[in-house]
Amino acid sequence: MGFYLTILLLSFSVPFLLSFDRKLTFYRQWNTALPAILIVAVAFILMDMLYTHLGVWGFNPEYHLGIKIGGLPIEEILFFILIPYACVFLHEVLKLYFPNLHLSKKHSNQVSVIILVISIILLVFSFPKLYSVYSLGLVVVAAVLALFLDRENEMGYFYFSFLVVLIPFLIVNGLLTGSFLEQVVVWYNNAENSSIRLLTIPVEDFGYGFGMLYFVVWIKKRLEIGIQK
Repeated sequence: MGFYLTILLLSFSVPFLLSFDRKLTFYRQWNTALPAILIVAVAFILMDMLYTHLGVWGFNPEYHLGIKIGGLPIEEILFFILIPYACVFLHEVLKLYFPNLHLSKKHSNQVSVIILVISIILLVFSFPKLYSVYSLGLVVVAAVLALFLDRENEMGYFYFSFLVVLIPFLIVNGLLTGSFLEQVVVWYNNAENSSIRLLTIPVEDFGYGFGMLYFVVWIKKRLEIGIQK
């Protein structure tokens, strides 16, 4: 089994098994969680294919199985399904066990406005670095959705769950970008990013992950509201 696949399965296995916990019963949310994950996955996989083709990033063949779809290792495609599943599971766990751990709509909007303004300013100065522009663009879209299309204040909960997600994020992304390894699993073209890294992780990965995961949470909430109607 390839190293990349091993990391993905380890990240996914515990959340999947705990999905059948009697109190959370996350499996009952699969009818909204899985479609949300797949919708976002398709969009991000297509962009991943494009950016791989453009040389913005790439993959070390030493760490994957060698099976490719559209130029992407099969592990990279699974990444957009298994990792969001684990993160949305954690988001719902925190909402269930710590219902008061969230920002009010007012405070959530204030944080979103600050993030939106800072991201737009950084975006302007990031041209033409493709990954920097992409990452910041995702944050801008997430902030706009939170401000104008999130009456239920899911972002108020997401701000805290994302902070918790950062713990496994640092471990998984750290391993993928070369922490504790002789070689990287995923390489980045520094000409297309800010070259600023936390450990071995490009700072753009944080905006990328923030946007991707919030889109899943936001779509999941929209699907839940649609079912309730």
